[in-house]
Amino acid sequence: MAKARETPERLAKEITLRQFRYFVAAAETGQFSMAATAEHVSQSAITNAVLTLEQRLAVRLFDRLPHGVALTAEGHLFHQHARQILDSVEDALREPRFQVHGLKGSVRLAASYTVLGYFLPGLLARFRTNYPDIDLDLQDMDRPEIERAVLSGDIELGIGLLSNLERPQRFARHTLIRSRRQLWTSATHPLLAIERPSLRDIAAYPYILITVDEAESSTLRYWRSRKLAPNIAFRTSSMEGLRGLVAHGFGVTVLSDMVYRPWSLEGRQIAARPIADAVPDMEVGMLWQPGRKLEKPADALREFLIHACGS
Repeated sequence: MAKARETPERLAKEITLRQFRYFVAAAETGQFSMAATAEHVSQSAITNAVLTLEQRLAVRLFDRLPHGVALTAEGHLFHQHARQILDSVEDALREPRFQVHGLKGSVRLAASYTVLGYFLPGLLARFRTNYPDIDLDLQDMDRPEIERAVLSGDIELGIGLLSNLERPQRFARHTLIRSRRQLWTSATHPLLAIERPSLRDIAAYPYILITVDEAESSTLRYWRSRKLAPNIAFRTSSMEGLRGLVAHGFGVTVLSDMVYRPWSLEGRQIAARPIADAVPDMEVGMLWQPGRKLEKPADALREFLIHACGS
């Protein structure tokens, strides 16, 4: 008997949410063993789910490495779709709890460059679906401006990089995500031959330093803690400029998974590898005035972000 043709409709019926969840766990931890721990299943359950997806899709989703796994370009695209599907399911389950009698009003909030570009838009879109009658008065501010605006009451919620806060005890705050920092290189860089390169290994090569959102000061802080310094070849405030320089082999960088993409604008591959040294994660979170009771729309947004980020 002839085998049924693998149409998209047939594939959609055969792939399960559990497989999506196991794949996303592997993508976000970088190790099948860690994904198994996070999902409270055996490692073979993660492996089988990934293999099934790869066979059904006829693409390789992960590169298998000595220290774990890394998403391929196809895997990265599939991860974005899988993450959106799982988020939509979670929102549908939460919606009856979040919809509070047609809550109306507005929220005054501010966010920094990195948060606005790589973290917040999708979450705000999901919040708007749950609360269509709440208006979002969103402002683009750097970290010092966010701090001043929160303390003065000009904004109700600030969302930024908590690791850069000055005197954090001045604020009520909540961490939403911690995004690990990894080495980024071109696809053929010599550092990829090292299973887990150290900062000392990285220091031997030209380094591309991003400067937005106080990235220069936070980067140099953990380098100095190791009594090392990167061999800075270029400084740039453009994330796409940095990707192009790295992808074309002009240098390497260390940045968080939240802003990682496996290719430059021209389509050249960018590889990512874990670092041997204990490099701090990038911490994204919310700020508000301590002791201040938030208005209902702002409180709804705060609670939504906490639940949506699983934090």
